[in-house]
Amino acid sequence: MPRLLCLALLLVSCHANAIVIRDDVEDAEYRAAPSEFPALVDLPGAGHGVLIAPEWVVTAAHAVSWQPAITEVSLGGVDRAVERVVIHPGFRQPSPALQEQALATWDWTLFRALLASSDDIALVQLKEAVTDIAPVALYTRDDEFGQTITVFGKGASGHGATGYAFSDPQRTELRRARNQVTSAHERWLCYVFDAPPQALPLEGGTGSGDSGGPVLIEAGEDWLLAGLGSWVDPQSTVRKPGRYGQVSCNVRLSHYGSWIESVISTRP
Repeated sequence: MPRLLCLALLLVSCHANAIVIRDDVEDAEYRAAPSEFPALVDLPGAGHGVLIAPEWVVTAAHAVSWQPAITEVSLGGVDRAVERVVIHPGFRQPSPALQEQALATWDWTLFRALLASSDDIALVQLKEAVTDIAPVALYTRDDEFGQTITVFGKGASGHGATGYAFSDPQRTELRRARNQVTSAHERWLCYVFDAPPQALPLEGGTGSGDSGGPVLIEAGEDWLLAGLGSWVDPQSTVRKPGRYGQVSCNVRLSHYGSWIESVISTRP
C-alpha cells in the first residue's frame, strides 16, 4: 500500500484503527484476551474483520482493496482460506493527489467529503464454513446515537496526551476501549476521543492498523456488531494521530443490511 494512503487512512490495513488510550489509565486495563471477542478476524499484515455468518467476514473496503489478492485470513488463531472478496460498488478510493494535499496542508476538508460519500464496506467469503466460532449478529436498529460502544483492535497504540507516530507498529496486542456515539446518520457513526475528566473510565479512540475492526453494542450477554473502523479526523493542527479530540468514523452496518444480505444469499 502506498505510504500516503497508509498515513491518510489512519485506520486500516496498512491501515487504520488501533486502540489509543487515556494517559491516566494503565495500559493493562485496556488489554483483552482473545476469548472476549473470538469472532475478530485478522487480515494479512494489518486490519481486521468480523465473522457474521459461517462463511462470511465483513470488513472495511479500504482494508482489502490495497492488497492484490487475499488468500487467507486468521480467525481464532487458525488460518482460513478465502474464496472471494466482494467490495461494495460504491467504494471510492482517495486519489494520491488528494492525499498529498491533505498531508501537506493538514486541510482534510475534501478528503473527508470524499470518504463521507463512499461505501467503505466489503465481504470476504471463506472456502469452508467456520464451525468452531459463533458468528456475531448485526445491529439493525437506527438508534446508535448516544449509545456506549466497545471497540477491539490490535493496531498501533498510544495515549491521548501525545498520540502515536505514523511509523509505529500496526499489529500489536489486543486491546478494547469504550466510547459514546456522538453522531449516526446514513453510512456513518462517529465518536470523539474525549480527554479526562469528561472521558469514560476506559475511554479510547482508534489508530493505525485496525480498519475493519468491530464497533459493538451490548445486548444482554451478547455483542451486536454496529460498525466497522474506517477513518479518523485528527481535529488538530498537531500532525500526530491518536490525540484527545480525534474523531473516529465507522461504517454504520444498520445502513448496509440489505446489501450484505443480497451478497450472502447470492452464489457467484
